[in-house]
Amino acid sequence: MLTGNEVRASSRAQHALPSPIRKLTPLADRARDEGVHIYHLNIGQPDLLAPEALMAGIRDYRSGLLPYAPSAGLDDTVAAWQAYYEQIGLDLDRSELLVTLGGSEAVLFALMAIADPGDEVIVFEPTYANYFGFAVMSSVGIAPIALRSEDGYHLPAPEEIESRITPRTRAILFCTPGNPTGTVYTPSELEMLSDIAERHSLFLISDETYREIVFEGPRDTSMLKLARTAGRTIVVDSVSKRFGATGARIGCLASRHPGVMEGVLRFAQARLSAPTVEQRAVIPLLHDPRPYTDPLAEIYRSRRDVVYAHLRDIEGVQVRRPEGAFYIFAVLPIDDGERFASWLLTDFRLDGETLMISPGDGFYLTPGRGTQEVRFAYVLEEPALERAMTILREALRVYPGRTGA
Repeated sequence: MLTGNEVRASSRAQHALPSPIRKLTPLADRARDEGVHIYHLNIGQPDLLAPEALMAGIRDYRSGLLPYAPSAGLDDTVAAWQAYYEQIGLDLDRSELLVTLGGSEAVLFALMAIADPGDEVIVFEPTYANYFGFAVMSSVGIAPIALRSEDGYHLPAPEEIESRITPRTRAILFCTPGNPTGTVYTPSELEMLSDIAERHSLFLISDETYREIVFEGPRDTSMLKLARTAGRTIVVDSVSKRFGATGARIGCLASRHPGVMEGVLRFAQARLSAPTVEQRAVIPLLHDPRPYTDPLAEIYRSRRDVVYAHLRDIEGVQVRRPEGAFYIFAVLPIDDGERFASWLLTDFRLDGETLMISPGDGFYLTPGRGTQEVRFAYVLEEPALERAMTILREALRVYPGRTGA
């Protein structure tokens, strides 16, 4: 009888990294089964209701047929993305846009379109952990450049970035506003990346999923606005976070590079299409996003201020105020972030409650980095965040692995 041991899974499967956001879920499930109330600050799942216009679009779909959409996206959805970008100052042709299965597929398509197996992309860590999985899936290497918490996770000097460029380097992949740090790159930082890409003939893959969730500054920034490198820029976008619609799985890839878009279209044809009903449902929001996104940013600004104030007031915590998204990355006085996050779920209770956080080392590719850092997603209402921070303060006070900082 065959047991499966006679055949081996691929190296790709074996080297894919587990999600730092989801790998502690079994511990959370066990705690919940025991009646523990958990404050989930571990995942970027907004608690805000999706816009009624989007939900109405799903409910009102009346056709008895549910066909494939065109691989590049429904004509009306592509036109809606055009209208969206026009509102932030970008005039894009239909051939320069493609509807994707969320921002995730857009990143994967971008990597496959610009790099061959064995090529590399530069990534600034801590970074969105799923980039590591997409790189493994596309057989592309990642060259990480570590950012410093004391600098607010802003970019290093250009010389440090250029020192990591090799003949195999094809692109710089970055996210602003950032996940997991909440850092928003300044115009001068974006200009620096543009300069480097131009000097070294690199692509720029700009993840702009959180564009409107900015607390101090413009909410219409895009790397595509830098004219001299617009032809080598690929923008990754999504409705997930700006419209509280993570389950809709509608994203977008935008590029003025004809070869990239031709390749991306072929990839899209291989996976057939993005969801038909959800594509139709997001159309009115893309045509008129600001009535939803402006209040959304203010809600998250207020939540940020709650979490940031509490963290600053806890002895031994090192934290900088994030400028956007809905994450805050902090250095805690602990021996190990994963051990602490697990302990919160298995051993610590405050009046029958605890919290779930994301260990920081999972957002780094470099071994040994991020062991004292954690990510908090402030996606709960303010009273819940207040309570979660009270739990954190008490947990840090009694944690057996507490350190000097």
